[in-house]
Amino acid sequence: MFQGNSIKLQRIEEGFVELCFDRNEDAINKFDERTLDELAQAVALIAADGAIAGVLITSAKNVFVVGADINEFAAAFRLSEADLAARNLKLNRGFIGLEDLAVPSVAAINGIALGGGMELTLAAALRAISADALIGLPEVKLGLIPGLGGTLRTPRIAGADVALDLITGGKPLTAPAAQAAGLVDAVCAAPELRATALGLLRQARDGAIDWRQRQARKRLLPADEAARQQAALQARRGDIAARSPKHQPAALVALDLMARAAAQPRDAALALEAESFARVAKTQAADALIQTFHNEQALKKLFRQHGRDGRPVKQAAVLGAGIMGGGIAFTSALRGIPTRLKDLAPAQLDLGMAEADRQLARQIKGGRLDPARAKTVRDSLVPQLDDAGFDGVDIVIEAIVERLETKREVLAALEPRLRSDAIIASNTSSLLIDDIAQALAHPENLVGMHFFNPVPAMALVEVVQGSRTRAETVSTAVAYAVALGKTPIVVKDCPGFLVNRILTPYVIAFLQLLAEGADFAQVDRVMEAFGWPMGPAWLQDVIGMDTGAHVWQVISAGYPQRMVLPERNAVRLMVAHQRYGQKNGAGFYRYDADTAGKPRKSVSDETYALLATIKPTTPRAFSDSEIVDRLMLPMIVEAAHALADGVVASAAELDMALLLGLGFPAYLGGPLKYADWLGLGHVVRRCDHYATLGHHYEPTGQMRALAAARQKFHPA
Repeated sequence: MFQGNSIKLQRIEEGFVELCFDRNEDAINKFDERTLDELAQAVALIAADGAIAGVLITSAKNVFVVGADINEFAAAFRLSEADLAARNLKLNRGFIGLEDLAVPSVAAINGIALGGGMELTLAAALRAISADALIGLPEVKLGLIPGLGGTLRTPRIAGADVALDLITGGKPLTAPAAQAAGLVDAVCAAPELRATALGLLRQARDGAIDWRQRQARKRLLPADEAARQQAALQARRGDIAARSPKHQPAALVALDLMARAAAQPRDAALALEAESFARVAKTQAADALIQTFHNEQALKKLFRQHGRDGRPVKQAAVLGAGIMGGGIAFTSALRGIPTRLKDLAPAQLDLGMAEADRQLARQIKGGRLDPARAKTVRDSLVPQLDDAGFDGVDIVIEAIVERLETKREVLAALEPRLRSDAIIASNTSSLLIDDIAQALAHPENLVGMHFFNPVPAMALVEVVQGSRTRAETVSTAVAYAVALGKTPIVVKDCPGFLVNRILTPYVIAFLQLLAEGADFAQVDRVMEAFGWPMGPAWLQDVIGMDTGAHVWQVISAGYPQRMVLPERNAVRLMVAHQRYGQKNGAGFYRYDADTAGKPRKSVSDETYALLATIKPTTPRAFSDSEIVDRLMLPMIVEAAHALADGVVASAAELDMALLLGLGFPAYLGGPLKYADWLGLGHVVRRCDHYATLGHHYEPTGQMRALAAARQKFHPA
């Protein structure tokens, strides 16, 4: 009856037709404009054929439909809001036609049906799903809302609360959960999916299921039900607002849209959805989160290549049972890799294993592990005081004290006890890999693996390639990090590597503000409102003032022309007065334990008295916008330097590292994406405005060239 590039329509038994999604030359089905146009054509053919008794909707792939083709977003989102809304309404034609057919329809959902894929199933009269399948509306994770009727049909099928949780949370539902929520009509084993869906179709055809009433409800809710849904939605507004990430409006836009649309006829509700979709698609958050999605896909491609080029890690070892070493060893064992944990001090080993037990207890309590699996993990983590078994490991992660001579001495003694091809990975955060490698007979086997604290929770690992590190060593380290559930970013060996290097000018700018008389608490309030999880003063307290003072000194010394710590240095002042931050209860803030034993911060008069000793005699006030400029511009500049220096291979890798390792505000997308959004011309002008403050505000040549050409770091 119809054969397109993505859809095939054919007659099957009992007067039914099968509408099958089978995208040519692709492993998955997704919705691009061409596919949605084919859907509209196929549905029109069904509507015009009076001999058809029902429609079975299937997929020939291992998944149903994964959602929209995100590659089309860039061009579409350059349209005006009005044109984008009109485009969305046009793309809805096939869904509306399917819903308005004079015969029943059943979607047979296999694999996954996400975004537009789920929205298609909602337009059908009935839904059968295989027990291993997932459905969901994850658009909020891209800063968007559903745009093919999801905000309309989900609440009319399953109720306001189900719709709100699904749309504002973005998490997919398992088949049993989808059935419990009222979103699907039957769950079955995968081999029985077609037969189950056809059984539903026969019941609908024969009148055993009132499918017409179900479709009519989606066209217009009864007035009393619409009122109940509006009340339920408004009652949860405060909760959704509190849970929404800063400067990401999609969840609240979806809530308000559903409340407005509840009492509207379908076509009016779809028009409201199209308008809301267009409005939220033009936001900074959507632009950044979509870029982040593309960055993630690019990284996955790199990881696959490293997986081919590297060697699998079947056994691992960790030197040092401190906070970092214990966290690395636990994570390795948790991921199914037998891991040895060595320390010279029995008490330290006991602490490391106690931490592993604590983490396992959390996994059990959270339902992520059962006790039997937890015991297997615990048994695969072997504490020891010697090098027994190290000759059989594929990789050793060194996480001992951050002193160059100590690392050299320990690793030089260890190297002869390892296999000749075993990898040594240093968890150093500030020492150069090339400097550590000088003590080794085989420097080609040494790589940096800079984990971030706390290791079980933080996704980023900087994989540091020294000048003599061989490519296979890097690839093996990357593949191992991926096996640990981490996101590895390969970086060049340089002071501060990537994340801490870019953070250092931000800290210098903060210290300059304080030296000019700015209020640290105001700076924190401004930057937290801007989107950071914590302001720079609070961050210093969490890092530890003594640790931070050392790190900023080491990194700034590596870039003396543009990273100059101010003479009136508030962090150094705090260290001199033994105010180390959270670790001893006093830093910029004072810390007291709350009822749960967690540190609770409060502003301290003692801090203001100390800072008064380094402030100018006539301190001035700072506007919020100036504080943001003063702190963010140096990060952009240093990110541009790092990219130009080849510290990372791409803007995508750089931005992902800052998002994952530093908590860079997600709605900005990373420092380079943030610069793209502002426009490089604007960034350069603002940098020039602050040029007298130091070279950390001086734009790179690439920044000026991109500004002149009106280009971006990330290709459009």
